[in-house]
Amino acid sequence: MSLPGRRGRQPSPGTSRQSSEAREKLRRRLLGLIEGNRVMIFSKSYCPHSTRVKELFSSLGVECKILELDQVDDGANVQEVLSEITNQRTVPNIFVNKVHMGGCDQTFQAHQSGLLQKLLQENSAYDYDLIVIGGGSGGLACAQEAAILGKKVMVLDFVVPSPQGTTWGLGGTCVNVGCVPKKLMHQAALLGQALSDSRKFGWEYSQQVKHNWKTMTEAIQNHIGSLNWSYRLSLRKKAVAYVNSYGEFVEHHKIKATNRKGQETYYTAAKFVIATGERPRYLGIQGDKEYCITSDDLFSLPYCPGKTLVIGASYVALECAGFLAGVGLDVTIMVRSILLRGFDQEMAEKVGSYMEQHGVKFLRKFIPVMVQQLEKGSPGKLKVVAKSTEGPETIEEVYNTVLLAIGRDSSTRKIGLETIGVKINEKNGKIPVNDVEQTNVPYVYAIGDILEDKLELTPVAIQAGKLLARRLFGGRLEKCDYINVPTTVFTPLEYGCCGLSEEKAIEVYKKENLENRVIGFHLLGPNAGEVIQGFAAAMKCGLTKQLLDDTIGIHPTCGEVFTTLEITKSSGLDISQKGC
Repeated sequence: MSLPGRRGRQPSPGTSRQSSEAREKLRRRLLGLIEGNRVMIFSKSYCPHSTRVKELFSSLGVECKILELDQVDDGANVQEVLSEITNQRTVPNIFVNKVHMGGCDQTFQAHQSGLLQKLLQENSAYDYDLIVIGGGSGGLACAQEAAILGKKVMVLDFVVPSPQGTTWGLGGTCVNVGCVPKKLMHQAALLGQALSDSRKFGWEYSQQVKHNWKTMTEAIQNHIGSLNWSYRLSLRKKAVAYVNSYGEFVEHHKIKATNRKGQETYYTAAKFVIATGERPRYLGIQGDKEYCITSDDLFSLPYCPGKTLVIGASYVALECAGFLAGVGLDVTIMVRSILLRGFDQEMAEKVGSYMEQHGVKFLRKFIPVMVQQLEKGSPGKLKVVAKSTEGPETIEEVYNTVLLAIGRDSSTRKIGLETIGVKINEKNGKIPVNDVEQTNVPYVYAIGDILEDKLELTPVAIQAGKLLARRLFGGRLEKCDYINVPTTVFTPLEYGCCGLSEEKAIEVYKKENLENRVIGFHLLGPNAGEVIQGFAAAMKCGLTKQLLDDTIGIHPTCGEVFTTLEITKSSGLDISQKGC
């Protein structure tokens, strides 16, 4: 048997490769065998494990279609393509009613648990084995993994335009209006800072350096367009049906898909995965939807935003304010209460302090009450009136652009969940699920940012989506681990963390127990994301302070400081570095 999750090896350089056309033809043939037979066994006549499986089905009185790979001319090619479809290199390779069972051991385990008998009784009359609603990172990962496992899959994806009319292609928030363009604009800002710093390192240049917003956004949008296309191509290669329509449940196992022209089509499926993600929240004040933009609009904005007010203290607010200031704009952040709620507050304040020292202005303890357009234009002029959260004080100021980053709302309220009885948290639209991402309706699952009490991060959604597909269709048992997931806030000085904040650690473990196993890891510095990624793996392995002490650092680096920590916070001693 192969190890769980082991991928099939690629042919060595010296071996012959099938042409892509022949390979695709063979793939279609194999999928046809899988789709067209109640039980499909890919076997080798001399394999004792294959013999055991055949004897099992014979004892159950079940007719099987068997392809002996050692007795057909293209057996090696069949096994190679099968490994791509199933991630399994060995035989027997077994499918029951289009569900990939795995090998001999998995099939006997399914027989003992009763799963095999259940699968043998299934005779689906649905259009698809799986329909995924939402073409973001998590939804696409789930859909493609299910297709690899031999299932008939559809992805429904439709972007409702923002109030400013912005829309985008396949790939979801991360690719189009989130992580990818954000990191590229962050990089643009860092390059500007590097230019400024370079004079102190001996670089001399006389010409004035300025930033061109249009050049940057065009390059970013071209890159995003290439990613949109690659997603569509990947779905096509895996035979996943992609429908650019808005999905809404109309009855159990049935969904209505409405395209941009208002044309309606109905589809049915045995199982559904909801992966609709979230959209930016608005203030509900005069002028917010008419004149303000959000992160949905910023990354494709066709003009430089000019003097900008960012409303909010979320990581989205601070990241956007950071790179806007980094490309030379006048930026103010209006904060209602605290920075980076849910993150370590000492680190959050250090993030804010660094930004303030580098030109970002903060309006603390104020909330906007009105946004009024004074002049149209690209950009125009907007008057913002705000009031204090601590008294009667009111202020007003004129900006070119107002960016809202006050949180996001789950896109779950207008997809017919109430029609089929899927429960949501009425306050925030989040969907409660069990530990296998299953909702209260057994055939409906959910992944990604819409889950209640789960992390809203792209890699989490991708991992959850892949593992969900493998459990549903591949006989696997692994669940997504939502503990100790690393993340980074890409502010001008990056803040990376993994595990608990200090506040949460004290709440959970009490203060006297905080200096043993590493339960929270925080770094504010250049390339924090790159540093934290490695330490996150160590935390998964049970990292302790002693193991850090036993590790020799790489000098000179930012990360080496974690191998030489001696001063505790409670001691009150100075932690400033003093040489090597």
